[in-house]
Amino acid sequence: MTPEALLGGFATPPQQSARAFRAALTALSRPGTIVTVEGGHGPAPLSPAAAVLALTLLDATTPVYLAGGHDTPAIRDWLAFHTGAPVVGAGDAVFAIGTWDALQPVSRFAIGTAEYPDRAATLIVEAPALTATGARLSGPGIDGSATLSLPEVAAFRANRALFPLGWDCFLTCDTELAGLPRSTLVEEA
Repeated sequence: MTPEALLGGFATPPQQSARAFRAALTALSRPGTIVTVEGGHGPAPLSPAAAVLALTLLDATTPVYLAGGHDTPAIRDWLAFHTGAPVVGAGDAVFAIGTWDALQPVSRFAIGTAEYPDRAATLIVEAPALTATGARLSGPGIDGSATLSLPEVAAFRANRALFPLGWDCFLTCDTELAGLPRSTLVEEA
């Protein structure tokens, strides 16, 4: 383990993790809302927002899959030290972190079962930009409609068709994040 793996955690974990958890809940309960988080950072290419989500949502009982360029020794060491989360294959992951292209095909991630729809994966998608433009969103938590820059529309529409099954998603860029639960209807702009 490198000395860099020890850096980037919360300075005041109880307060910062509570604020980050609140931000994550806000993002998922109000799809299309972009929130800013702070307090943590990990090795590149992990964005500060993805690092904050990892610090807040992962622990030794939450298997994580690292896709593509996010599967590095530095990120593995950082996750091991700060969260204890085991790194696993895509099919066994509770969380997955990577770019949209690296996470493909998303059909390999758990979507839950009829008895346990909560056993679905949550994808943390590192995006090059995150804006309130693009795809039109509607459904629970949205007053009328909202817009959000998504890497594509088809996969999110196919995921919504599986409801109540399907994966949930956080999109991250720098210190910002947005949530897109499986219940959200996604249409072309």
